Amino acid sequence: KAKFCSSTQLLESWGRHDLPDSHRCAVPRGANLSGEWRNASIPLELRGGRAVPSRCRRYRLAALANFSALGLRPGSDVELGSLEQEPCLDGWKYSRDVYRSTIVTEWNLVCDDDWKGPLSTSLFFVGVLLGSFISGQLSDKFGRKNVLFATMAMQTGFSFIQVFSTSWEMFSVFFVLVGMGQISNYVAAFVLGTEILGKSIRVLFCTLGVCIFYAFGYMLLPLFAYFIRDWRMLLLALTLPGLLCIPLWWVIPESPRWLISQGRFQEAEDIIRKAAKMNGITAPDVILDPSEMQDLNSQKQQTYTILDLMKTRNILTITIMSVILWMIISVGYFGLSLDTPNLHGDVYLNCFLSAVTEVPAYIISWLLLRNLPRRYSMAAALFLGGCVLLFIQLVPSHIRALSTLLVMIGKFGITSAFSMVYVYTAELYPTVVRNMGVGASSMASRLGSILSPYFVYLGAYDRFLPYILMGSLTVLSGILTLFLPESYGMPLPDTIEQMLMVKILEFRPASSSTRDSKEEEENPEILKSTAF
Repeated sequence: KAKFCSSTQLLESWGRHDLPDSHRCAVPRGANLSGEWRNASIPLELRGGRAVPSRCRRYRLAALANFSALGLRPGSDVELGSLEQEPCLDGWKYSRDVYRSTIVTEWNLVCDDDWKGPLSTSLFFVGVLLGSFISGQLSDKFGRKNVLFATMAMQTGFSFIQVFSTSWEMFSVFFVLVGMGQISNYVAAFVLGTEILGKSIRVLFCTLGVCIFYAFGYMLLPLFAYFIRDWRMLLLALTLPGLLCIPLWWVIPESPRWLISQGRFQEAEDIIRKAAKMNGITAPDVILDPSEMQDLNSQKQQTYTILDLMKTRNILTITIMSVILWMIISVGYFGLSLDTPNLHGDVYLNCFLSAVTEVPAYIISWLLLRNLPRRYSMAAALFLGGCVLLFIQLVPSHIRALSTLLVMIGKFGITSAFSMVYVYTAELYPTVVRNMGVGASSMASRLGSILSPYFVYLGAYDRFLPYILMGSLTVLSGILTLFLPESYGMPLPDTIEQMLMVKILEFRPASSSTRDSKEEEENPEILKSTAF
């Protein structure tokens, strides 16, 4: 999880170069200009309500050299506003106050090429999207453990090659491959953990375990980046810890459930006996009866496809709403994460605070999932995150700390919703298509993450525009959540036929609680919508 965080956050630096004075046209030392004309060679432009040096234009140096040779002075003898301008023909001069080297300064991803910065991040998420398509099939065919370590090697190996990239194109191609490896080993690890852990530990692993360690990895990133200001060395430092996973090959077992599905009963039984011995439990003489297992595997089961998510109006409606919900939440989460360097104050401290904010968000979401209805918890988190983002534009410019605080509160709300939406979505679908339903929603999340860098990019034109868009979409998603059926305390549906009785937009008076209880007793397998 730490590696995933580092991959998505490594490119935060490109956003910082959209700030005033981050770069300007270079003036070669060989230009025959006096000190006055050299200082006046960059025209001023209005940005953010103040005059700042242009980032992409300069006065034509040939004309300035003539004025300098004639002894004329800028401003008094020559009106600068009437002079001809030209692009940065000799490259750019970058501020080194925050970063010593980034991919922006390495390959001049500014001005006409500034679109390449956010595209680099989007290409990483394209790799994540592609990996999402194949990761499940690979782990089902070759085993959870094999795919976990193979894709871990893929991610670590291609990240190492990235360090030696000689062009932006080479860097971006390998970034796609890194994204594919990252999501594949994450999915394999998640499935492996859920299949080999006991019920009580499994819940902690799927909620707090995975999420908290993600936040810890996020916290380590600004610490690494603070001491390592060169992007190549930073990427190397974030890649080498992947080698520490090699000894885990002899520690982590294969999933017994997968081995059973492949007919490898003896291997599965050996793993179960080893687990029983480690836990001080005496295993029975026969754990897996081969004849019973063979009969179980030989039973023909109905197969389902992605088209079954559109088979009935209820499932289609839930699928459409889930896809929209996941995409918007993903845009908000990754948009706020990637926008962290553009906040006022120290970039490293802001990144650390953004990571720390996720810890209480995950804990709160876990408590809400345990004790309160899903849709109201989700809607409350989304309303909180969206509303505070909309309030940012109302904060006076001189109260910068308040703006940063509102961004962190917005990140808290959206992160809480992001961690709850996994559980909520899984509970809405019947067992026979649950994996496909969650998978389709996850794909929408990947599309949202691909779009998120361009929401940040809009901040170059209007500082508040990303917050207005993300805040508005988040509030709308909160409203959308209220139209989903409730799943808290309800038996999960198993078949598509049971979903036919789910009333998504049903209105029930408050006095109908007795009737609802009676209906639940008569239909214990059916997920119902509660009062709205």
